[in-house]
Amino acid sequence: MNRCIFVLVASCVLLLVLALVSLIVGPIPIRLASVVQWLIGGDGVSLTSTEQAILWELRLPRIVTACFVGGSLGISGVGFQALFRNPLADPYVIGASSGAALGVTLALVTGFQVSVMGLGGTALAALLGSILAVIVVFAIGSVGRDGSSLSLLLAGVALSSMINALVSLMMYLHEEKVVVILAWLMGSLADNDWNVVFATAIASFAGFSILFSLSRALDAFSLGDVASQSLGLDLVRFRILMVTGSSLATAAAVAAAGIIGFIGLIAPHIARALVGPRHRFLIPMSAVVGATLLLIADGLARTIVAPAELPVGIVTAILGCPFFLFLLKTRAKVGGLAS
Repeated sequence: MNRCIFVLVASCVLLLVLALVSLIVGPIPIRLASVVQWLIGGDGVSLTSTEQAILWELRLPRIVTACFVGGSLGISGVGFQALFRNPLADPYVIGASSGAALGVTLALVTGFQVSVMGLGGTALAALLGSILAVIVVFAIGSVGRDGSSLSLLLAGVALSSMINALVSLMMYLHEEKVVVILAWLMGSLADNDWNVVFATAIASFAGFSILFSLSRALDAFSLGDVASQSLGLDLVRFRILMVTGSSLATAAAVAAAGIIGFIGLIAPHIARALVGPRHRFLIPMSAVVGATLLLIADGLARTIVAPAELPVGIVTAILGCPFFLFLLKTRAKVGGLAS
């Protein structure tokens, strides 16, 4: 068996084991044997109706959502790092998270209430905000140029700064909403139900499909603009598809769980160390690693201060910041951050 396939399969098995452990851990512990029996639909399930409700209505949708959110952040991290040819890029560098934050803030201060395919007003606002922000960044970054990576990066940084200022202004003008807005900005997987799982899964699969279909083009693009064009790659079309797929995956994640940093930065690096740089394997591996990391972080968020719960975005920031600084130091030694 190909080594990359073996590593990918082994990682999927590890993810399933972690998901099973997450099912039995919580303020009300449930026996592993009973959970396994319940999952396979065996006769004589020894769970009480309360335990079954906890598993079906609370823990299982939360765990599945964590896998989709982590996986989406992982594959969008691969996309943005490849697009910018910069290992320090992550799904939020192009302004997607800032756009989502602005959308949620507007929804909260205006009391925007609507439901589409199970997504509430806040989640929809996050989805629309992130997609619109990326469209604006791409439009600005492409003016008078060919949509180069540096132009997109600078446009993303500039737009993010302006949007963050607008979010701060609205929080200042609506003090009664500050706590609610901050709670969402810190990220959480709580209160997700099967409707959210379904909607997140559709957007995640769409983003994954777009990026995975570009695997060979991504390998060619990594050789540089001139070399990739000589191989027949249409750079403008390629960048549009890359931004669309990566942004769709990011939007799915932020709409379901809020702002969760560093997963999109870390997952591709771990995946690259495990299966190498070929995007045929790197993209699915990053999805599995991202799902695994977020599942671990969510488990820690639920148990560190039990019976209370930490926002999972705080846990990922604590775990991800040292990795980011290590990466920053490593890149500085090999010649700077722009490469």
